[in-house]
Amino acid sequence: MVGYIDNKEAILKRLRRAEGQVRGIQRMVEEDTYCIDVLTQVSAATKALETVALALLDDHLGHCVAQAAAEGGVVAEEKVREASEAIARLVRS
Repeated sequence: MVGYIDNKEAILKRLRRAEGQVRGIQRMVEEDTYCIDVLTQVSAATKALETVALALLDDHLGHCVAQAAAEGGVVAEEKVREASEAIARLVRS
């Protein structure tokens, strides 16, 4: 079972919202909308995806990593390493 199962509908709702924002940005470019207005919408879409990423990370830490930590050993080390790498990717983006 995935860690985000309890928040699946909320995550899907946020992803649909971000998808709509990206379609709106496409339309803005097609309609030659002023650059700053397009950039503002890109920023909003980026923030929406960051919110999804943070929710997924929180669920992963609270479920997958916590469960692995309870088991201990190599499994715990692997889950902590995975989480650390995921956080590093989020910080770089």
